[in-house]
Amino acid sequence: MVNLPAPGHRVVVRYLLPSGQTTDALGMLLSADAETLVVDGKRGVERIAVEDIIAAKEVPPAPGPRPNRRDVGDLR
Repeated sequence: MVNLPAPGHRVVVRYLLPSGQTTDALGMLLSADAETLVVDGKRGVERIAVEDIIAAKEVPPAPGPRPNRRDVGDLR
C-alpha cells in the first residue's frame, strides 16, 4: 500500500491508465483501502486501483484566488 495521509488531506496520485500511459489525480483523498483510492479533484471523483499507482504524496492546500487585475490597479 502507498503511504498516504488520512482521508481529508490533499494528495497527488500518479497512476497507469489501461493504455499504459500515466496520469495524475490531484485533489482531496476521500478514502483508501487495500484495493482502491478515491480522490475528489477537478475531473470529479476518481477511483484508482492500488495496483496501478506509481507514486502518491500529500500536497499543500491549493492557493487562494488571485486578485482581479482591476482590483490590483486600485492598490496604488
